[in-house]
Amino acid sequence: MSTPASTAPAPKKDHGRAGRNLPAAITSAVVLLGMCAATLWFWKTAFIVVVAAAICIGVWELGRGLKAKDIDLPQAPLMLGGVVMVATAYFFGAEALVTATAVTALVTMLWQLRQGVDGYVRNATAGVFTLIYVAFLASFVGLLLSEGGSTGFERWDDGVKGIVIFVLITVASDTGGYVAGVLFGKHPMAPVISPKKSWEGFAGSMIACTAAATLMVTGLLDGDWWVGVLLGVVGAVMATLGDLVESVIKRDMGVKDMSQVIPGHGGLMDRLDSLLATVAPTWLILHLLVF
Repeated sequence: MSTPASTAPAPKKDHGRAGRNLPAAITSAVVLLGMCAATLWFWKTAFIVVVAAAICIGVWELGRGLKAKDIDLPQAPLMLGGVVMVATAYFFGAEALVTATAVTALVTMLWQLRQGVDGYVRNATAGVFTLIYVAFLASFVGLLLSEGGSTGFERWDDGVKGIVIFVLITVASDTGGYVAGVLFGKHPMAPVISPKKSWEGFAGSMIACTAAATLMVTGLLDGDWWVGVLLGVVGAVMATLGDLVESVIKRDMGVKDMSQVIPGHGGLMDRLDSLLATVAPTWLILHLLVF
């Protein structure tokens, strides 16, 4: 017996090899980048508020996904601790960030005692994992932004330039990999983890990221060209690994997207995967070789 037309489920829209709704994805990306650019331009400390909000959303998304594995993530201390960590990194530096991270880890484990003995190790371990993966890595944004030496309204100091470079090389890596993968991708890089990721796409990531990093390091920071090449190569590798790690996490959870908070992209963590993996080495290279 055929299903009446009025009650038949709507067929899923085929987005072709792109695998996503490109108009929605582009619109969302423009809005997010515009919001970040506005905060950096008018008052760079406001960008830390954006990062803190992103940490909270990331913790919420991971907690939502982990429930499918019967893991109760202690979200409250992770969100609060994440906000404190990124602010501490920005205002007080790397040593203070290490201390804030250690304190947050301890508080998270103590918080989990409220749930009793059953599942304590599983839940507390997931909490510390989330702390490092989301809050700690995101806090390197605070370290990078503080390189300007000011928390005021100064525009285009070294910290702001560092953030622009970090974001754009990651975007270049993702875009170069996506375009090369769609046009030329034939040899899967990790078919079990991410079937659409190809070696041709990785080559596109490497070329685009290295070119972008070299141009920006020499043009914005007056750094040596070889530093730009180093940053581009490291950035492409880390962005790709970050994407693969996120794919493994989602496959283990049994979800396609972490949530649907960003039209055309899925969850916020679906977009932060490469950024989280790239920010720490970007800060380290620029801090040691340029700033």
